[in-house]
Amino acid sequence: MAVRNDLRNIAMIAHVDHGKTTIVDEFLKQSGTFHEHEQVDERAMDTDDIEKERGITILAKNTAVRYKDTRINIMDTPGHADFGGEVERILQMVDGVLLVVDAYEGCMPQTRFVLKKALEQKLTPLVVLNKIDRDMARPNEVIDEVLDLFIELGADENQLDFPVAYSSAINGTASTDPTTQDSGMDVLFEMIVNNVPAPVDNSTEPFQFQVTMLDYNEYLGRIGVGRVFRGTIKTGDQAVLIKRDGSVKKFRVSKLFGFMGLKRVEIDKGQAGDLIAIAGVEDINVGETICPSDYEDPLPRLRIDEPTLQMTFLVNNSPFAGREGKFITSRKLEERLLTQLETDVSLKVENTDSPDVWTVSGRGELHLSILIENMRREGYELQVSKPAVIVKEIDGVLSEPVERAQIDVPEDYTGNVMEGLGERKGEMLDMVNNGDGQVRMDFMVPSRGLIGYTTEFMAQTKGFGILNHSFDGYQPLHSGQVGGRHQGALVSMEDGKTTPYGMMQVEDRGTLFVEPGTEIYSGMLVGEHSRENDITVNITKEKHLTNVRSATKDTTVTMKRPRVLTLEEALEFLNDDEYCEVTPESVRLRKKILDKSTREREEKRNKQENKNP
Repeated sequence: MAVRNDLRNIAMIAHVDHGKTTIVDEFLKQSGTFHEHEQVDERAMDTDDIEKERGITILAKNTAVRYKDTRINIMDTPGHADFGGEVERILQMVDGVLLVVDAYEGCMPQTRFVLKKALEQKLTPLVVLNKIDRDMARPNEVIDEVLDLFIELGADENQLDFPVAYSSAINGTASTDPTTQDSGMDVLFEMIVNNVPAPVDNSTEPFQFQVTMLDYNEYLGRIGVGRVFRGTIKTGDQAVLIKRDGSVKKFRVSKLFGFMGLKRVEIDKGQAGDLIAIAGVEDINVGETICPSDYEDPLPRLRIDEPTLQMTFLVNNSPFAGREGKFITSRKLEERLLTQLETDVSLKVENTDSPDVWTVSGRGELHLSILIENMRREGYELQVSKPAVIVKEIDGVLSEPVERAQIDVPEDYTGNVMEGLGERKGEMLDMVNNGDGQVRMDFMVPSRGLIGYTTEFMAQTKGFGILNHSFDGYQPLHSGQVGGRHQGALVSMEDGKTTPYGMMQVEDRGTLFVEPGTEIYSGMLVGEHSRENDITVNITKEKHLTNVRSATKDTTVTMKRPRVLTLEEALEFLNDDEYCEVTPESVRLRKKILDKSTREREEKRNKQENKNP
């Protein structure tokens, strides 16, 4: 069968921060894609504000470079398992993967996750050990780890015979020898051209294209991005869009685009093997197929792993509702969530009995918190509940999601971590002392045991520990409480502004979350109690003025610095009877029932019901 030797389609896959986006930067620079006078930003593929701030890839991106006579289409994918839906659909578009592994850290939980998906698709793997210039690089041991992982994940003989290169992406160098580096990335380019299969050239057959990503242009509307699996298409052709529900919509192709470097380039024709973008149909969605109007042949729907975590999203009904946000109504919130569904294949939004409340399911805390962060930046106000895992019935047994956690800590803190994860029903799989004072431990932990664990983990390891985890599968449900918050909350009993005097009166009760002069309301969480129970406090109290001069009047009093929570920390802190109120300007924690006496009556009633089920 004829192939297109002038084309290669490859995806970059790796654990987060192992350097795949930096390697793509070097591909763009060294392939001559940019002119000499052009300024190329560091991590040019990460265009989203949150991606730039956090240094992570959230959305898959595509680019293309030309090496000698070959065009190489490159898909840059996220490393976090929370964005696994992005990885899974991107792998449908390529013929090979470049697996990037840190030459010191070795195989991590997300390395396992992304490689497993690639091997299941029967893609050709190439391996690059990056950061080979680090003093602590251990290339030989890491290659053994990679080979063991391939075998463990059931790679076939062809996949096990993978080529290996060693690179320092930050320096823009690579080689086939771990002890030296050639100037430039030619070794990687040659490895891709020589090992990744060329796409089959079936351009004469009827056209078939599947939408894998969506783009938007204010003049053209929605644009479907994907791979041409068969045939040829030209601007002006009549075609049909086969929707996910099986319905068919006729349209005319108004524009076609290809990709080169960071630009979308208008083209006249796309053919088998090309990654292109098609404009001309407004309500196009991910997973839908475009065919000629006289030959309807839909591709199978994209199979994406189910969500494992859910949260309740609801309209903000706190005393401060509507003060800081632009979009506050249930209609606006619902529209925004439904818009997210069109591009985020891993997300699920379900209506509830109330028109102001939705159940939103995703692949993890990071997945959902990024959605919330984007919404608040766009001007939305909302409230969310504590994240909860999604329990399934499998073969008649109630099962819950479990995660593989990999922890690197100084050996002095191993006891703290083992005790902490033991309480959360964690089961240790492996423990390796690298001999440099660092210990690597592998655990299998129920997902609900890891909800809210990050802050506790940082305290257990004094900030020296590194925790990585990714979804592994489902196991029978553990009975009883798993994880959860140990400390109670300091709950405001008054509306008003916090005062230094009022705050100092309760400093010894725990850690405060608010600065002096912050406006608060009754029922709002203003701190963490040092004990297990919640207590109500008044931190709006003013010092009574008298006409008696105090001997210590001019003494300066030092207050403890409050711990102002980020969105992620606030979501971690939540309990079942609390909401996180999110606005463009503030993140507040509150009790679901704001009134103290009503809340206490409800707590008594719940305790009574638990005693007499």
